[in-house]
Amino acid sequence: MNITAPRGTKDILPEDTAKWQYLENITRKIFSSYNFKEIRTPLFEATELFQRGIGEATDIVEKEMYTFEDKGGRSITLRPEGTASVVRSFLENKIYGQAQPTKYFYIGSMFRYERPQAGRYREFHQLGVEVLGSDNPAIDAEIIALGLQLLEELGLDNLELHLNSVGCPKCRAEYREKLINYFKPYLEELCSDCQDRYDRNPLRILDCKVDRGKEFMNNAPKIYEELCEECEDDFDQVKEFLDLLDIDYILDANLVRGLDYYTKTAFEVIYKGLGAQDTIFGGGRYDGLAEEVGGRDIPGIGFAMGMERILLTLEEQGIELPIDNSIDLFITTIGEKANKEAFKYLHKLRKAGLKVEMDYLGRSVKSQMKAADRNNANYSIILGEDELEKGVATIRNMTSGEQIEIKLENLVEEMKKRID
Repeated sequence: MNITAPRGTKDILPEDTAKWQYLENITRKIFSSYNFKEIRTPLFEATELFQRGIGEATDIVEKEMYTFEDKGGRSITLRPEGTASVVRSFLENKIYGQAQPTKYFYIGSMFRYERPQAGRYREFHQLGVEVLGSDNPAIDAEIIALGLQLLEELGLDNLELHLNSVGCPKCRAEYREKLINYFKPYLEELCSDCQDRYDRNPLRILDCKVDRGKEFMNNAPKIYEELCEECEDDFDQVKEFLDLLDIDYILDANLVRGLDYYTKTAFEVIYKGLGAQDTIFGGGRYDGLAEEVGGRDIPGIGFAMGMERILLTLEEQGIELPIDNSIDLFITTIGEKANKEAFKYLHKLRKAGLKVEMDYLGRSVKSQMKAADRNNANYSIILGEDELEKGVATIRNMTSGEQIEIKLENLVEEMKKRID
């Protein structure tokens, strides 16, 4: 019997879930300040949604999707990314009929069948935002600023914003031909994946991790120099809005992202200390995606952050999140009668909003006090038969060691005063 977690997945144990909860809470706080509302989409969708939305010539669709046939004979895929599902929901629920733009954020699991490595798993978690219904370049700058603010709030630094425009179908078609002509003499020098991409999706050659360092890559035509008038004007405005926010960026002609739905603005924020997998978050505009999957011409833009990647970067930069793993009170008992009375007060104290624990293993007083330390208790209560006879409990401050007696009938109120 195999009782290990599947390859590329991991358990998130209580000592780590507090970090995840902190990240989720600060995400909700900051995203809400930008008026983003949370959306929750299914973990699986019809396979066709991802094939049409992401692009059949992408690595995700060709190699990485978890696809299966359900009992009804339908092809189902565990979601490999969040955008296509959000756009599907926007169209299906006719949100386009409401006042626009629509600003969503999401937090959840994604699934890709790929080689596990640092910060990358087969089940991984992303938080992301999507803005639908506006093609204003100010929105592009806004979501970049939002993502950077979240990372700065967590204490991360030494981050680089890489920026590019991948144009629109009109100018990208012309650029595609220039790339094909440029790479033709170097076809034999490209890796096998890029040789396959040459005819189908030559823009992806620019983003190849294998060929990136080869000299001929540096002289490839730059797409931001080949934009049509509309895309050039749009890109200039995005840069202008970033300048207004004092956000530095690096123009990166090789940044094309890995999904077919991107148009115009594309960006990534990287931390080089992570090595090869150095992107913390990335995204861009996808003005043609809604039309591709639902027949409606609705502009959109968004980004996704890998939560594992964020936590790994925090670790790399030596940043400790302000996690409070303490409890308010540990009840230490002596004798069976005191144990039952303590159980009654345990319930009362919890109902009053305090975090309280007691011993369930019949341990000695010394062992119970050690348990109070392990639980990072701020206070402990010692309750034995002598205390019961006098109607009192002994409260100990676990930091100072100070002890006082209080009446049992006042225990809840007295503890609330000390904790508050």
